[in-house]
Amino acid sequence: MDSSDEPGMTGVMVIEPMGNAGPFLVKAAARLGIRLYAATDERVHAGYEPWLTRSLAGVCLTELADTARALDDMEAYCRAHRIAGVAACWELLTPLAASLAARLGLPGNDPLCAKAARNKIAMAEAFRAAGVPAPAQAVVATAEQAHDVAASGRLGWPLVVKPAEQGGSWGVSVVAGPDGLDAAVAAAGRFTRAEPHGLPLDSRVLLQSYVPGEEFSADTVVHEGVPHPLPVVRKDTTAGTYRVETGHSCPAGLDPRTVRAIQDTAARAALAVGVRNGVAHTEVKVPPGGEPIVIETGARLPGDNICEIVEAATGVSEANAYLQAVTGQVPHTAPTHEAAAALLFLLPDRAGVVEEVVIPDVPGTHSQIHVRPGQRVPEPADSSGRVGHVVARAASVDEARRLADQVIADSRVKVS
Repeated sequence: MDSSDEPGMTGVMVIEPMGNAGPFLVKAAARLGIRLYAATDERVHAGYEPWLTRSLAGVCLTELADTARALDDMEAYCRAHRIAGVAACWELLTPLAASLAARLGLPGNDPLCAKAARNKIAMAEAFRAAGVPAPAQAVVATAEQAHDVAASGRLGWPLVVKPAEQGGSWGVSVVAGPDGLDAAVAAAGRFTRAEPHGLPLDSRVLLQSYVPGEEFSADTVVHEGVPHPLPVVRKDTTAGTYRVETGHSCPAGLDPRTVRAIQDTAARAALAVGVRNGVAHTEVKVPPGGEPIVIETGARLPGDNICEIVEAATGVSEANAYLQAVTGQVPHTAPTHEAAAALLFLLPDRAGVVEEVVIPDVPGTHSQIHVRPGQRVPEPADSSGRVGHVVARAASVDEARRLADQVIADSRVKVS
């Protein structure tokens, strides 16, 4: 399983690289001359795609849902292979990464605060303690409790209802009034374990005041407690009950003052949840005429191929910067060029079995289809409903978005 360790090469343990950030970490490691190792369980490892298996110098097989065992197994493995850095692709595993780095005496995040980057209830408490601007919120365990909070009027309407621990917009809904609250709380509270590792989840539900305005993501790489801001990305979402992310574009088309305000606020959020040597992906909304408000943050690289569009638009490799931070190096975050990129997702109009997906080839774009004919897709209520995506590159963000819009408009999804 393991390749021989090459003298002089740095090794980094990635706790479960099977995720959207995995390919970007693999490319970054090759550029930086870093050996990548994986920690996963036997069942999940059996499903790795060949490109990922070939890219790894070795694999530590353990049970990631068993924290004590996983830490013991990974510590022994890392010491045997002279590992010099620890990274994670999934936010639910970022506290495990922080604890492992601390055990090994390697650059990492504060393990005492790391839960706040995974659990949105702990996150809210951390934001409040650090004075990070965030929506007003309340924690409930039942629909009855949710109705009591709503009736008090302190959060107003609409209400955002979300799981304490989950990602990909799963279980998140925006409720306009009391009639939709029971279903929203049930949807948010149904998550007790996260696949594919069976990680136990906090099944409590968070109610938040709805923040109007445009939405952005702002990533921050932190080295020895010093935040280094990364480019701001504009986010597109659906309207209505479910707010599924439908696209991203970079640059964000904002004035320099607003960009700095978003970056500064995102950096404060990253530090509040204990990011000290690593990266944070922060989602921010800017109300009309107001200042940035943090919706949530995670101590991980972004998903949704945001790494790709940021690098295409600015030359900044977020994955490079992350690996540099976790191996004790000052991250390189200065843009090397000015261009633009946009990504749009292709969604079905309803749940069903996919019969056909066609995304046309258009110069300046490339695309990927996520599903095969015969596969079932759910209602487009979260990220699992996407059937494909297109990335467009151009000299300006308006042109990149126009190209991506053209491809999506000309695409075809047939669901029965």
